[in-house]
Amino acid sequence: MAAFGWIDEQAELRRRAGLVRTLKPRPADSPLLDLASNDYLGLARHPEVTEGAARAARTWGGGSTGSRLVTGTTELHGELERELAGFCGFEAALVFSSGYAANLAAVTALAPHGSLVVSDSGNHASLIDGCRLARGTTQVVGHADPDAVRKALHTHDGPAVAVSDTVFSVDGDAAPLAELAAACREHGAGLVVDDAHGLGVLGDGGRGAPHAAGLAGAEDVVVTLTLSKSLGSQGGAVLGPARVIGHLVNAARTFIFDTGLAPAAAGAALAALRLLRREPERAARARAVAGELYARLTAEGLTAVRPDAAVVSVRVPSPEGAVRWAADCRAAGLAVGCFRPPSVPDGVSRLRLTARADLSGEQLERAVRVIGETRP
Repeated sequence: MAAFGWIDEQAELRRRAGLVRTLKPRPADSPLLDLASNDYLGLARHPEVTEGAARAARTWGGGSTGSRLVTGTTELHGELERELAGFCGFEAALVFSSGYAANLAAVTALAPHGSLVVSDSGNHASLIDGCRLARGTTQVVGHADPDAVRKALHTHDGPAVAVSDTVFSVDGDAAPLAELAAACREHGAGLVVDDAHGLGVLGDGGRGAPHAAGLAGAEDVVVTLTLSKSLGSQGGAVLGPARVIGHLVNAARTFIFDTGLAPAAAGAALAALRLLRREPERAARARAVAGELYARLTAEGLTAVRPDAAVVSVRVPSPEGAVRWAADCRAAGLAVGCFRPPSVPDGVSRLRLTARADLSGEQLERAVRVIGETRP
């Protein structure tokens, strides 16, 4: 077989299964009503956020010019880290080029040889990849099941961490964080949680799911998050005790060997964070829109999952039906997410809808009407 010939075989299998992914570039001014992006607070195009990006680029340049340990750390990065930590209630923070890189860093650096990583079966791919790269042993347990975590930890004698999303990206359901923390503390284990979908939506003024669960600032809790969802920018961060953050600076390969976050992204995230401080009602509005969207869809007879944050998931019987439904919505002027195997851990296809704080009542009504009229 020729080099990479197996790729053609894989492509044919995907085609037969109706699972081919394609890139769909969007124009700068898309006419579509957006319920597909993760711009939960509607800040990606906010004038203060875009000006924050532009001002940072004018001041610091188009790129950070190197890894954080060489030339890639600017005063702006430090400012963002201090304000992120303060807002979310943690001692320290470390900014990465993406949320994916932040998750890889946290899991791999906190799971050395001889350790146990207990991972929720519904975790995001970045956490899963972190587990695969970690030098410790990984045990996958049932979804959102503190007793399963407790049982796994009971079998291990040595360093251990439990790893979970705070809000799971497929269905939008929340993890039982307080119960997970209690299970970890019974066995002297740490808890690493990804708050990508909780920051800006949950907690007092959007301070995140760990803050809402009373875990902010805990010595045994580490939080990862992304700057690309509620904060409308790009990048990621790890928050936790200062000694953990210091360890990541010295041990996390996706920090040491990666180019630092671009100044424009840091500037945009900082501007968005400050705007959220001034307008904390945006978090409650995002939750309210999600609840209303769920109520209206279920009233239409659709099978939706009750949202714990800003993601509303609508079940679809087949991958083909999900793809067709999403395409029909798009043709009718509505952008929705489409999740199908192998991206979904339970094999159930879905339309994934994201509630935004800036959606008007008329836009919400239009979205529900289009989804109902195009159902397969």
